[in-house]
Formats: sequence, C-alpha cells, structure tokens
Amino acid sequence: MEKEFEGKTALVTGGSRGIGRAVCLDLAQSGAKVAVNFTLNASAAEKTVEMIRNQGGEAFAVRADVSRPVEVQSMVSQVEETHGPVDLLVTSAGIVRRESHETLTYEIWKEIMEVNMDGTFLPVMALKDGMLERGFGRIVCIASIAGLRPRPNNIAYSASKAGVIGFVRSCSEALAPKIRINCLAPGLIETEMISTLDPEKRKAMIQATPIPRTGTPEEMSNVVHFLLSEKASFVTGQTYVADGGRVTLP
Repeated sequence: MEKEFEGKTALVTGGSRGIGRAVCLDLAQSGAKVAVNFTLNASAAEKTVEMIRNQGGEAFAVRADVSRPVEVQSMVSQVEETHGPVDLLVTSAGIVRRESHETLTYEIWKEIMEVNMDGTFLPVMALKDGMLERGFGRIVCIASIAGLRPRPNNIAYSASKAGVIGFVRSCSEALAPKIRINCLAPGLIETEMISTLDPEKRKAMIQATPIPRTGTPEEMSNVVHFLLSEKASFVTGQTYVADGGRVTLP
C-alpha cells in the first residue's frame, strides 16, 4: 500500500529538534524524503536523520541560516540535487527572547525578526516559483498563539509571529490554487523553547489552560501532517491553533 507522501520531497527548517524533529519523523514515516535543516546543532540534526533511517526512511541534514538569502538558496540547491524538487515545506526554525519594553533593544528586535520573519519569508520565496511551475506545493509555517494574543513581556516574538500569520494569509491568495499554505499556532509545547520559562509562570500558564498540560511535539506534527495532506485539500490561508484552548480565553 502506497504511503501518503510517497515520492514527495520535504524540507523542514529547524528540523533538528522539538516540533521540527517530530514533523521530520512523521513525514518520513509517511514516505517523504526529508531534508532536515539546522543552523548550529549538527549533532541534533544528524540524530534526527539517524532516527528516520532507523525506521526505514530517507533523510539528510542540510545546514543553513534561514535568515540569510544566500544560505537559503544554497540549501534549496543542495536539497534539489540530493532529493529532487521540494513538494512540501515546513518552516519551523525560530527563536524567542522574553523582554519587556524596558529591556527590548533594536538589536534583539532585529535578531528575532530575522530568524522568525525572514526565516519564513526566504524559504517560501525560494521555493514558490518551482512549485508554481510544477503545479503543486504544500507549505505549513509554524507561528504561535503569541501572534494572536498580547504578550507584554514578549513584544518582539509576538510581533514576529503575527507577521508570519499575515504573510501566510497574503501568500495563500497570491499562490492559489497550485500552492496551499497554512499556519500552525502552537500553545505551550514541551520543547527546549519553554525551558527558560520561570517554573511558577509555567505552572500558572498550564493551570489557565482548559486542557491543563503542555502539548507535545507529536501533537503538533499531527496537525502539520493534516495541513500538508489532501485531507486538507480545501484549506489554505488558515491559522490552526493547537494550544489546549488558551486562545478561547479573554
């Protein structure tokens, strides 16, 4: 029986850990050839590749700083030379710096915007023309509920993720019908990104969530899988929230 993404090539930015790793494993299990992007942590990326190969999948690691145009173009060339044209793109690379208005500097703002916004924009723009020419492309960009709710102590991160959501909405109309592009907005997920949270703050956030726990990377990859699949064939430009119900709260 043919697997769902058999014959497809997937590129996952920030694929070495967390949600990105879970997405890589899921897509490989479904038959895709997976390019695992990383910036600094080569060992984590190779671990993801090893996990995929151990379960019978096909993958390789590709280094690129997705906030740098030249590196993104080089990454795309490497992926296409190794696995062929990219059919599925998931932009999962991102950083967070929790700063109040009193401590937020332009340098911090610029760094967050470069990784989170430029790091979404550049891979999409590098791949869209090829997808349009071939008549097929499926893209999911990882945003955050921080892009939907006020974050007084996380201003730059919140703004960057709101930007991703707006970018995806506009691209969905510009690139339709050949390309479908959607967002996933996770809530509090059990990844390294939340390791810097104050324990009391983390506890309070969990208690304020209707489903009172953290989510898992695998739960997020389930949503990504759906959005990339033909089960979502009439879905584009949407932001799917997976947060245990937090954004339903006032």
